[in-house]
Amino acid sequence: MSVFGTLERRPIIALVVAAKKLSQFDPKTFLSTIDGGRKIEAFLKKQTIFAQGDSSDAVFYVQKGKVRLTVVSKIGKEATIGILNEGDFFGEGCLAGQPLRLCSATAMTACSVMRIDKKSMMEVLHRERAFSDVFVAYLLARNIRYEEDLVDQLFNSSEKRLARTLLLLAHFGKDGKPESLIPKISQATLAEMIGTTRSRVSFFMNRFRKLGFIDYDAGSGLQVHSSLLSIVLHD
Repeated sequence: MSVFGTLERRPIIALVVAAKKLSQFDPKTFLSTIDGGRKIEAFLKKQTIFAQGDSSDAVFYVQKGKVRLTVVSKIGKEATIGILNEGDFFGEGCLAGQPLRLCSATAMTACSVMRIDKKSMMEVLHRERAFSDVFVAYLLARNIRYEEDLVDQLFNSSEKRLARTLLLLAHFGKDGKPESLIPKISQATLAEMIGTTRSRVSFFMNRFRKLGFIDYDAGSGLQVHSSLLSIVLHD
């Protein structure tokens, strides 16, 4: 192999090694060892973690459960802007100088959430390279998700947007086994998330069920099958 071939492979090898180190790093375990500045809190279903307009002074990490992020307009209209799962961070706007919360965070299920003070979070990001890399990678991945959401909103039909949202909620396309059951989520919330009406969501959900793409489990949750991908992939 030529010298040039060896040089070309070095960056790739370095990326593989870095990716392997990140995959072996467990943020949950690491965060539990931080001295001071953190607190683990339990929240019941529908309990508010923080409200829009509250002081922005900490970052949160979902240890268990699901968290819903919402915003309310001046005229009182509410919109769901995200649903977070175990291993997700939120409230990181404080690290960029955001004085007040721009959204509300509410427990969708019973949750265990770690609250990390802004000062402690800043210190650990500067001190621990592995954790900093994981945190930056998380923010970049979420930014890409927001861009995909925007493209989806601009160019795809409401049926495709609904199918994609359901697949994302079930973790299809992510590492690990997809969830067999999504906690109960209202059609009104789904309508907010994809920018359509509740009646349209109801129509598509009934269609998906008749086609065998989804199943309801006694009103307690929703099962999403991989066959739903056909709606997203169909042109």
